[in-house]
Amino acid sequence: MVSMIYLVNVEFQFNIILQARRIRVRKNSLYLSCLLFLFLIFLTFCSPERGDMEKRPAEGEINFSTLKAQFPFRGKIVFQSDMDGDNEIYLMTEFKLRKLTDNHWDDEYPRWSPDGTRVAFAANPHGHFDVFFMNEDGSDITRLTNFPGDETEPAWVPHAKEIVFTRETKNGWGRHFSLWKLDLEARKFGRLLPEFENSHGLAQFSPAAPLMLFTGKRMFGWDVFIHDFRTDESRSLTKGGRSCRAYFSPDGQTVAYVTSEADGKGDIWTMKPDGTEKTKLTERDETYDYFPSWSPDGKYIVFCSSFQDTPRKGPWSIFVVKVSTKSVFLLFASSGRDLFPDWK
Repeated sequence: MVSMIYLVNVEFQFNIILQARRIRVRKNSLYLSCLLFLFLIFLTFCSPERGDMEKRPAEGEINFSTLKAQFPFRGKIVFQSDMDGDNEIYLMTEFKLRKLTDNHWDDEYPRWSPDGTRVAFAANPHGHFDVFFMNEDGSDITRLTNFPGDETEPAWVPHAKEIVFTRETKNGWGRHFSLWKLDLEARKFGRLLPEFENSHGLAQFSPAAPLMLFTGKRMFGWDVFIHDFRTDESRSLTKGGRSCRAYFSPDGQTVAYVTSEADGKGDIWTMKPDGTEKTKLTERDETYDYFPSWSPDGKYIVFCSSFQDTPRKGPWSIFVVKVSTKSVFLLFASSGRDLFPDWK
């Protein structure tokens, strides 16, 4: 009888230990699942890949008189929005909003030319994305690329004679992203950074030095890199696989970028072009803050923000943050997803 009680006791204790281990395993699995979820969210924002946006139903004629900037600013901002059902390019000034494209396909990723007279963008009227540009009033739309894959995220070289864009190709491992340049006068294409084997894209150039920022693929995640054309060398400005979408200030002395290292969601930070003096600007742990661009005087950064975990859901609105005080102000909000602003 004593032996039987002893055996039952041992079995009971063993079951408790086993159950505790199972609980620990479940907790560890839950922890890893949460980390993986946050990692996948960040990949959605930082990947150069242009995923299909969930289409919103058209809402009829837009009353532009009711859609105005909520914060006084100087200059002009282009951005994309699906407020009318599909992505179009819009031009916003302090006093009015104007629609630059109007069609049944997607027009995305607008970027001002250095002199502010043209806008480069990506569009898919033929089923895949190509790079186009147009005048600042939306006229004279010109197609620049025509390849089977997708060409997106255009960036102007400071002398305005070349445009750099991200090209997507397929290989045995899936999809690969690389930077290409187009000579606008000769209409010749060339590969940038052929020695950078991992995926890379999202270029942006310094107006003050022969430097280019880009987002490069790590084994896990993305980081901000800088390429010096004087030495033809690239190096990482961030580590950890959680940073992307860097943008030079107008004087080339500061870099705005996105990282999720603080709250797992994404915030706007700044740093020096050598990777030092990293500073968090947006103290908004409840939101996803992405897609920064500088004001012409370097005092503000315009960015997009949402409570949603992907730009494919909405709504997204446009905000500005004052660099000196970290004060955040709402700039523009429609009923749709207002994304990728560029300020000139």
